[in-house]
Amino acid sequence: MNYNAPMDIGVEISLYPLADRFAPEIHDFIARLAAAADLKVVSTSLSTQVFGDYERVFEMLRRELRAALESRGSQGGKAALVLKVLGPL
Repeated sequence: MNYNAPMDIGVEISLYPLADRFAPEIHDFIARLAAAADLKVVSTSLSTQVFGDYERVFEMLRRELRAALESRGSQGGKAALVLKVLGPL
């Protein structure tokens, strides 16, 4: 197998900040995902889907998931994240 060949995937993400005021954190998270111009980001009422090149999607997710968890941790809280990966597309 050629692990360096381009491959598109889709990732469905649900973020659940364990906090009373959870909506602003979710909206900020989605805005950071949507800022990636080379990825397609689709939000629904229950999740956000990110589509694009495997390497690029996981590079962005690694950064933004860490930022979301660190933000919760700095406030003394936690968050649950659910990811579903579909591919290749």
